[in-house]
Amino acid sequence: MKILTIEDDAATLAFLAYGFLEAGHEVEQAGDGHTGLSLARAAAYDVAVIDRMLPGIDGIELVRRLRASGIQTPVLFLTTMVGVDDRVDGLEAGGDDYLVKPFAFAELLARVHALARRPQLGRGETMLRAADVEVDLVARQVRRGGRTVELQPREFSVLEFLVRNAGHLVTRRQLLENVWDYHFDPRTNIVESHLSRLRAKLDKHGRPGLIRTVRGMGYVLNVAEVP
Repeated sequence: MKILTIEDDAATLAFLAYGFLEAGHEVEQAGDGHTGLSLARAAAYDVAVIDRMLPGIDGIELVRRLRASGIQTPVLFLTTMVGVDDRVDGLEAGGDDYLVKPFAFAELLARVHALARRPQLGRGETMLRAADVEVDLVARQVRRGGRTVELQPREFSVLEFLVRNAGHLVTRRQLLENVWDYHFDPRTNIVESHLSRLRAKLDKHGRPGLIRTVRGMGYVLNVAEVP
């Protein structure tokens, strides 16, 4: 496995590199945000481990730029911040997991392995359709009723999962596991906030509501209700 580690503390960076190498992985290292961003754009990595607070470009902005460029490398944030709002900021920027310092390397390694095992749904497919929605998996573009809908990377992933399961109930847990690869409850409203923004973007220009909430159960992309 090829892992990118971006950490400005030299001792921590050396500790991470040693641990990953001992576990049999290939490691690239960067000590600041600008260098880390260049490395992340120049090569493919299985996982990136990124410190939240970095000189030059902080971890949040670094991941935003990666996602805006279409780079979907799974990201685990390392952070000293323990507040819910801080976790939400990292997740909504495009992060996939977080670990608070200080941490046990065994836990970090287990989380990195979990991110690398995240399933890639529908390998080989290039276009999904449901109702009047088209999801182009190659260009990462969405159209509804012929109009382009601009989505953030995580919003795109949520819609992709709903379209794949069109007409069927999708639970909050399923979204956490299949979109965020969380097998625990982060105790935030991250799913609800993404669904709210996704609805607002899809239902513009007078289009009928596409995603229905089933109270206490989950969500349905109900194609039968869309002409």
